[in-house]
Amino acid sequence: MNFFLYVATVVIWGSTWIAIHWQLGSVDAIVSIFYRFGIAAALFLPLLKLFGKLQVTQRRDHLFFVMQGACLFSVNYLFMYQAGHYIITGLMSVIFALVALFNAFNQWLIWRKKPSGTIYLASVLGLVGLVFLFWRELQISHNVEEVLIGIAFAMAGTYVFSLGNMVSVRNSQQGIKPWTSNAYGMIYGALIVFIGMQLFQVPFQWDDSPHYISSLIFLAVPGSIIAFTMYLVLVSRIGASQAAYTGVLFPVVALTFSTFIEDYHWDIYAIIGLALVMLGVVVSSRGEKIFLWLKSFSRLTR
Repeated sequence: MNFFLYVATVVIWGSTWIAIHWQLGSVDAIVSIFYRFGIAAALFLPLLKLFGKLQVTQRRDHLFFVMQGACLFSVNYLFMYQAGHYIITGLMSVIFALVALFNAFNQWLIWRKKPSGTIYLASVLGLVGLVFLFWRELQISHNVEEVLIGIAFAMAGTYVFSLGNMVSVRNSQQGIKPWTSNAYGMIYGALIVFIGMQLFQVPFQWDDSPHYISSLIFLAVPGSIIAFTMYLVLVSRIGASQAAYTGVLFPVVALTFSTFIEDYHWDIYAIIGLALVMLGVVVSSRGEKIFLWLKSFSRLTR
């Protein structure tokens, strides 16, 4: 079951990056995010009630649903959609893969779960990999500052998403199923975005192009309702750090799309950078097991 959840999450989320690319254009990002999670919430909660899957929750739980909505279904995407104006979505997915490192740090910060020593090696691999991956972008860019702004937005969005993982861990510990917390979280996330629209006086806009409408439906249903629920089921089953291991394959799927759709060009620096980032994610998620395996192997070969 875990293998199916892992593969399905990778395929769907790996594809959502290019859908985000098609959302960027005439419609303000904050409006597109509101549409995405507004549609998802309008479908998800009634379906759960219809099939009797919506749990009874306490008033206190809704405070954490609000936090989950802020971290997973609104603020993180505000950062990510802004990043999409400066860097291609395939590269955004590589940065997002570093959520495994952020999860390890946040589990120590919030849950006092000490990270393994391999997390330091993973952090170095990840950061060096990003330098290699963005080296060509920085060289050919006419405005290096814009590339750096895009990286900063994507890093911020990834860190906020990691905080949402920590909230999900709390909800799971209280016996709340991921589909229940997601359904309420999407409602609160859409409300947070709507409040932001009012504060910044962003008017409702619409794009009736096939690309915009199809990508919106894809993001709202498979990309939000299905993929988020499967991912948080993984978090509850195997832990936040292990679930974030799915990020190893996100960039492969996303950069494949970017190669054909966003005209991303590969070079030796990009290949080395992607390999280092993915290795960093593997080390952060499975480093202790790899270390123990190597230790056992070395004893056998003596």
